[in-house]
Amino acid sequence: MKTLPCFLALVTFGLLSPALSTAAPLEVGADAPAVKTVDQKGNPVDLGKELAEGISLVYFYPKADTPGCTKQACNLRDAFEDVTKAGIKVFGVSADTPEDQLAFAEKYKLPFTLLADKAGEVIAAFGVPANARGFASRQSFLIKDGKIIWRDLKANPTTQAQDALAAAKAG
Repeated sequence: MKTLPCFLALVTFGLLSPALSTAAPLEVGADAPAVKTVDQKGNPVDLGKELAEGISLVYFYPKADTPGCTKQACNLRDAFEDVTKAGIKVFGVSADTPEDQLAFAEKYKLPFTLLADKAGEVIAAFGVPANARGFASRQSFLIKDGKIIWRDLKANPTTQAQDALAAAKAG
């Protein structure tokens, strides 16, 4: 019984996130979650509405402006013309604040929406694993008309755009 008080102490002092995601990632064929958050400018985003029509890539990354996350975002930025020609809307998600997301977007001239999921609600809704500090695992989901059509549970930061484009073409 000593583990429960230790767990509660970790949650209370912010050393363990109460939104720690332990659910399995959404399966292909599942409905995209209807969850709300804010973008890098602090504007509300209803992801359920955004994902209901067309094709969208929702990609999760641990932390803005870190090496792997920067490679992933810049790969999507550099291929953004091809991504938009394929009709794909892009949403990057991490547990960063809107201010951190905005600084990241401005620094690297990212032309797509970054979602600030400080509470971990979007991360949890997609079933993306997060560590004790709330950092999401690097995973990606392609959604078409509100349904998951592809997922990459070990997303490669240097080929994110190309992988999503290939999946969209196949799906």
